[in-house]
Amino acid sequence: MLKKGSKLNSILTGTCPKCQNESMYQDKNPLHLANVLKMNEHCSHCGLTYQIEPSFFYGAMYVSYGLNVAVGVAAFIISFVILGTTLKTAFISIIVALILSFPFVLRFARNIYINMFVSYDPNFKNK
Repeated sequence: MLKKGSKLNSILTGTCPKCQNESMYQDKNPLHLANVLKMNEHCSHCGLTYQIEPSFFYGAMYVSYGLNVAVGVAAFIISFVILGTTLKTAFISIIVALILSFPFVLRFARNIYINMFVSYDPNFKNK
């Protein structure tokens, strides 16, 4: 399902979008909050510079917004519609879901954003 070369593979694993051989992040675990956004400067396999231009990942904020809206709507539907809780409890569940998903949304937003601009190249040249 997640074959090397697919954008979904790169997004879910956080690997280089061009060669998919190396993690873009210095610490692969998003739950280490101090290191959640620390990225390597470039891929050691294909040489892709992750920071394509200055402040490149500021655009990932728009992707992050969309992901957070999706998490909030999902939490509301599960809490209010499916479980039948009160409206106050449903909004508390939204806040809890957003706080718990924070490090994952940050990483996924960056992964999605860079994959919008860089495609897999099976013929990359080793550095």
